[in-house]
Amino acid sequence: MILYLLAYLGGVLTIVSPCILPVTPFVLARADRPFLRNGLPMLIGMSLAFAVVATLASIAGGWVVSANQYGRGAALILLAIFGLTLVFPELADRLMRPLVAVGARISQSADQPGEDSLVAPLVLGIATGFLWAPCAGPVLGLILTGAALQGANTGTALLLLVYAAGAATSLALALLVGGRVFAAMKRSIGAGEWIRRGVGVAVLAAVVAISLGLDTGFLTNLSVGSTTSLEQALLDRLHPNAKTAMTGPSIQAKPAGEGASDLMIEDLDPSLAGAQQWLNSPPLTLEQLKGKVVLVDFWTYSCINCLRSVPYVRAWAEKYRDRGLVVIGVHAPEFAFERNVDNIKNAVATLKIGYPVAIDNDYKIWRSFENQYWPAHYFIDASGKVRHHHFGEGEYAESERVIQTLLGEAGNTNVPSDVVAVKASGAEAAASDGTDVKSSETYLGYERSENFVSPGGVVKDESHVYAAGEPQLNDWSLIGNWTVGPERAQLNAPAGSIVYRFHARDLHLVLGSAIEGANIRFRITIEGEPPGAAHGMDTDADGNGVVTTQRLYQLVRTPDTVADHTFEIRFLDPGVQAYAFTFG
Repeated sequence: MILYLLAYLGGVLTIVSPCILPVTPFVLARADRPFLRNGLPMLIGMSLAFAVVATLASIAGGWVVSANQYGRGAALILLAIFGLTLVFPELADRLMRPLVAVGARISQSADQPGEDSLVAPLVLGIATGFLWAPCAGPVLGLILTGAALQGANTGTALLLLVYAAGAATSLALALLVGGRVFAAMKRSIGAGEWIRRGVGVAVLAAVVAISLGLDTGFLTNLSVGSTTSLEQALLDRLHPNAKTAMTGPSIQAKPAGEGASDLMIEDLDPSLAGAQQWLNSPPLTLEQLKGKVVLVDFWTYSCINCLRSVPYVRAWAEKYRDRGLVVIGVHAPEFAFERNVDNIKNAVATLKIGYPVAIDNDYKIWRSFENQYWPAHYFIDASGKVRHHHFGEGEYAESERVIQTLLGEAGNTNVPSDVVAVKASGAEAAASDGTDVKSSETYLGYERSENFVSPGGVVKDESHVYAAGEPQLNDWSLIGNWTVGPERAQLNAPAGSIVYRFHARDLHLVLGSAIEGANIRFRITIEGEPPGAAHGMDTDADGNGVVTTQRLYQLVRTPDTVADHTFEIRFLDPGVQAYAFTFG
């Protein structure tokens, strides 16, 4: 229920987002019509069309996206006809010919206040739904990422419909207010004809803007009216310290049997079946592990939150291995390169992980646990029941107490009562005080990117020369010839840069190479100067570094007081692939 509430509120907040502007003229064009027979059907059509297209696109893949482009083209033609009939009523009769009979019928209906048919506004709403491309803030990103990871799911479609319904609620209020304004203006100055023509011009301007891609470029990058911070605050309040991955039902708990500890039995029936491969162990099942206490850790190797929790998981595995604890890492990829088994093996070796790791490329284990987060820890007792979970970083002492409790319940009498003291370095080191980290994870692929300020916005899936923007805090831009894809930006020529204005102690960037085995040189600066003592594990004091494999690179670790800084990374060689910034 909380997820549905978040989805609805995220939709409601789109009314103060610039990304709602392109569809607003189509909605307000009917502001002088009766709401129940005109505005409401249109908003219902818009919500249904958006939910259907977004669901199919997030689940079924690229062919649906291509099909939607045809739908957008048809919708643009339909709404352009609608706008023209508002501006030039005398053309309506000429347009109502067999070749455009459907569009003309809708346009004529839209221009006749006495028309009782619900079909016209409903179809116009469906056309508007094809055109609507809302900003992918945290709430919408949560839903769409969940659809991509979890597969076909009626819950995802319902969440998208609820999100669209939230947006429709805001637009309905605007429509009702707009209707009153229109009526007042007509009564006071008799300007109904000019109002209609003005709305028609606005509709045509919106059609032009959408056809030029301004709805997903320039408007997405406007900072005024952005709802990102509001949406993120909602998510953080409900799930602090968690790196959101996907949607799913919340875990319900029920009391354990008589004499048990305060830990609850959670209503889950998980399985370890479906892994593509196992590392450090033959395949394991929860059935064969009965009698042991099991900790299942969901992680992925380029996730900074996961990397910072690994030292604790590793320490628990070593400390309690001979006392009945089995630790299992389940590697569930976020990016495509994290599906490469060799990359995972290298990461396991680098991180000195000796416990079993299941490679869950198809998310089968992930779904059996109804998981939603990286990192996520599930604690299973000796009878095979999930008794506790923790999402995100932190609360390590509490988690270790859970392990000790479950080992005691299993009959182990020699369980230590102290907790591990971890002193990690590099990317595994604990984050700085969270109150002084004002920058959050930022994706460079257009599916989840935000705060991009290069002039002209993102050009999707095409080579394009970008120029520097003027980044404020948490804004970023590209410089040089890049191709921006769904999950990454790839440099096509030497001397390309990425600029980011951040506020944190640590700055990391997930990087890789388009050519396997290639070494890509780079140099970083902070405020235009070499980093000096602020260099990270993967750079030197002069800011030099090399991309050698696909992973997370620690580029900055500020030893002084944390403040706002402008960071730039300049790549001397082409072919780099940049995925996401993370901070600590």
